[in-house]
Amino acid sequence: MTLSQLRTFALVARLGSLHAAAEALGVSEPAVSSALAALRQDLGDPLFVRAAGGIALTPGGRALTDYAQDIVGLADQARWEVAHAKNDAGRLKIVATSPFAEHAAGRLLDLFTKRVPGASVDVVAEPAEDLASLLAQRACDIALGARPPARAGSTVTELGLECVPFLRYQRVFVAAAAHPLGRLHGPVPVAQLLGRPWFAGPAGIQEGTEEGRWLASAGVAPDVIRLSSETDALAAVRAGEGVMLAMGHIVRAEIQGGALVRLPVVGTPVSGLWWASTLDHRRTTTMAQMLQRFVSTADATAVMVAPGGSRGLERRGSKFHVALWS
Repeated sequence: MTLSQLRTFALVARLGSLHAAAEALGVSEPAVSSALAALRQDLGDPLFVRAAGGIALTPGGRALTDYAQDIVGLADQARWEVAHAKNDAGRLKIVATSPFAEHAAGRLLDLFTKRVPGASVDVVAEPAEDLASLLAQRACDIALGARPPARAGSTVTELGLECVPFLRYQRVFVAAAAHPLGRLHGPVPVAQLLGRPWFAGPAGIQEGTEEGRWLASAGVAPDVIRLSSETDALAAVRAGEGVMLAMGHIVRAEIQGGALVRLPVVGTPVSGLWWASTLDHRRTTTMAQMLQRFVSTADATAVMVAPGGSRGLERRGSKFHVALWS
């Protein structure tokens, strides 16, 4: 039994056709048949039989399928790790959802790279719905912010991801102190705010977040005005132009100082979690595991929620600037 034979069998089992497997491998169909014949002889099982339009796996073939895919996957992982070990041993490719990138990424990663000798990070911001596929394709090593949503019919564990919660946050409705809504006394139904502009950052209010689920449960669909950052959205609210579901720790000082008013909207504050997500620990990198552990420490929490404004990623035009720390 060889790795080449198992790779061929795994592909045939997945595609259901020798011809399709041969095309995918870039070899002839007789070469695929020869590899499978050797494997069948070695294991003493036919593994599959011809069926209309392709093949049907025998019980032995079905038993071998999972093993073959795991072995091939581990071999590919080993090859990838060896190829990247020399140049990328200390580099982390990080994808972050926009709110985390804006409000916490800079301070967190500044501290991480100071604490971990030789560590350097590249960061980009992407929508929450893309996180699982970016991790699976190894376009990034770790995702920070929203939890990657599972595909329909699958769980995050079944997708081969390790997701660790590391920071609980709250979102509160705010308006300028001079805004007419600022004089309302609670509880205020969320429907009462629908006639006013709602501001948000570039991500808006995403369905997969706790605030998105809260909004769906309230049965309302506001017209949310997305600006280039939550900082810009908050500036519009501060100017009296509308309301915003803002990060509680970001606006706390302005609420205490009287520049902003927290609106007593039913169902708020909305609590959510930020997550650190990687491939499972057999397939992820050591540096990604180090950051995943670090984000849960008291020092990391303290620096992410420190008063005095956020230190996130710089935004240029419509996209977050790719930052590099080392």
